[in-house]
Amino acid sequence: MGLIVFSDLDGTLLDHGSYAWAPAAPALDALRARGVPLVLATSKTSAEVASLHAELKLGDSPAIVENGAGLFRPGAKAQGGDDYARIRQALANVTPSLRASFEGFGDVDAARIVEMTGLSEDAAALAQKRLFSEPGRWTGTAADLSNFKEMLAVSGIEARHGGRFLTLSFGRTKADAMAEVKADLGGTTTIALGDAPNDIEMLETADHAVIVRNDHGTGLPHLAGEDTGRIRRTKAPGPTGWAEAVLALLDELDKDASHG
Repeated sequence: MGLIVFSDLDGTLLDHGSYAWAPAAPALDALRARGVPLVLATSKTSAEVASLHAELKLGDSPAIVENGAGLFRPGAKAQGGDDYARIRQALANVTPSLRASFEGFGDVDAARIVEMTGLSEDAAALAQKRLFSEPGRWTGTAADLSNFKEMLAVSGIEARHGGRFLTLSFGRTKADAMAEVKADLGGTTTIALGDAPNDIEMLETADHAVIVRNDHGTGLPHLAGEDTGRIRRTKAPGPTGWAEAVLALLDELDKDASHG
């Protein structure tokens, strides 16, 4: 089938609270048995993804990191860093009253990131090894957020909401990276799974897409693809819903292939 599966992590393949992926094991095994690449597509850094990639036994599959701004390739040295430096400089130029309402990962120590995310200290330290983007918490008003975004836009920086944070980057999306990976791997059919606004382009671009229920996040509006059945929603949250959706889609695609 030339099938590739692209998946968000937090709140999708990973449980929102515990970061566990065990409930997804049956579907992960099914993908592995079919030789279907699973490409992680996350706001996490390459440093964070490396250990999980190995734990999930994803082999040579690349991963989309920092919301599409970069790619992790197993065994290859991480590239980048200039984008992050430019974002931090742009933040330094924001009006102080607006800047005070954004608490970025680069503004705090690992202990504070533990508080913000629930990650272990070691994992929090890896989350700070950023190359392309800056996540953080916005504590100001909606009106101030609009002004904050306008000031950053002068430097070409976009601010987008994910499942937990407002993330600043130079605009490359998970969908942009998905197209690159699909071409590299020679894919013909794509499945994408996600739960947050920063997944929308990826979900809308895929041949088949799944909005994974997440009662803790921002939530997603009704997407056009839901009217045709190309995009579906899970009833169960996190990795349990993820597994049910992947197994159902694999079964449907197998049946379509046998009838074709």
